[in-house]
Amino acid sequence: MTLMEPWRPPAISLDTNRSFFEQFADMIRSAIAKGELQAGQRIIAVREFASIFRVNPNTVMRTYADLEREGFLQTFRGQGTFVTKDPSILEKSKKVLARLAYEKWEETAKSLGMTIEQIIEIARKENEEGEKL
Repeated sequence: MTLMEPWRPPAISLDTNRSFFEQFADMIRSAIAKGELQAGQRIIAVREFASIFRVNPNTVMRTYADLEREGFLQTFRGQGTFVTKDPSILEKSKKVLARLAYEKWEETAKSLGMTIEQIIEIARKENEEGEKL
């Protein structure tokens, strides 16, 4: 039996306009949805995660706790934190990411004084015509 290496988050720049724990949660949900994090795979320890991003370990603990409440993660005392083996979680993670993407599109549309439908129509026409703005 081959043991999977614990998942390590990619080293990215954090957005100082959003809470770090939300960004970490989105990162983990995204990795689950994309299959980068497998069911039953262990995630690195809170302190190690925190040291990568130079944040307080309590921030990462909050992320793990929130994702555990949502059903994405399971923590076993003395063993670590793992992605749940529940097959419905992959679908749930995709839906969460789709909702977040929709909210971002909606925010962008509003800032441009447009609707999401107008933005989609522009993108569709651009794609059909093979031209870029």
